[in-house]
Amino acid sequence: MNYSVIVPVYNRREEVRELLESLSQQVYKDFEVILVEDGSTDPCRDIADEFASDLNIRYIYKENEGRSIARNVGIETSTGRYLVFFDSDCVIPPQYFRELTDALERDPLDCFGGPDAAHDSFSDTQKAINFAMTSFLTTGGIRGGRIKLEKFVPRTFNTGFSRAVYERVGGFREMFSEDIDMSTRIKNAGFSVGLIREAFVYHKRRVDFRKFLRQVYVFGMSRITLRLLYPDSLKIVHTLPALFLLGSVAFIVLACTVAWWWILPLVAYFMMIFVSASVSTRSLKIGLLAVPAAAIQLWGYGYGFIKAFVTKILLRRGRNVEDEIRMRKGE
Repeated sequence: MNYSVIVPVYNRREEVRELLESLSQQVYKDFEVILVEDGSTDPCRDIADEFASDLNIRYIYKENEGRSIARNVGIETSTGRYLVFFDSDCVIPPQYFRELTDALERDPLDCFGGPDAAHDSFSDTQKAINFAMTSFLTTGGIRGGRIKLEKFVPRTFNTGFSRAVYERVGGFREMFSEDIDMSTRIKNAGFSVGLIREAFVYHKRRVDFRKFLRQVYVFGMSRITLRLLYPDSLKIVHTLPALFLLGSVAFIVLACTVAWWWILPLVAYFMMIFVSASVSTRSLKIGLLAVPAAAIQLWGYGYGFIKAFVTKILLRRGRNVEDEIRMRKGE
């Protein structure tokens, strides 16, 4: 059982070095690595060359067109039975491909994904952001948690599918939340999709709160794009950050205009975040940082969701309902 590991890269030299270092230490080594440089101004060919003796690695440089197109270029040059996708800011545990192979031999899947975790070397801010993105208290466990409000959907920081899937469904589309779009198309084509918990990665995500805010804001907006493409895809769990944002505003206004104790529900919620993060990470500092990280995750996503809902669905403006429907039809 062999794999083609495909990684799109854009100005991530040092992170690529860490990723390739972790891949060179895999226990199971029947895989090739295809690094697709998407028009970086600070390319990493020399770093790829450093690992040529340790990895079956291929480096491709192309003009900047977006990460989905870069992945598709990698797919076109791949040879593996399974196509595996990582983000360039991931570090892969040594047992990853051994665990993945064992799981697929026990229970074959056409498309699979795994969860992510924070490595000990990550900064406290990165660990707090990881908590905000993976905790049941903030995302409902939809990224691979053991308790969850929605069926697992593979994400491109840690996912893969068989070559047979690609031959029928095609590649990634250049859009936000392209991984959810791809997983939906795979599922709708009748292929099996599942979570392999043991095949986890360490995912750096954003290194500061400003970049994290931009990321989750885009996630919120793209959920409406997915709703236009797949009308049945929007679930109650996806609306919760928007409802939380509206509720937060209401509590703050009431606390300022009626009585101070209206703020207590918000205080209680963020105290739960602090306690849960402190216990799970064994760090009071990370617990404190998890409070603004959770606020950014929920309020940023909620604002993007509301803005896109008003603009694209109620006002039918922007890159539009018609454009999204044409994309769904493949026109």
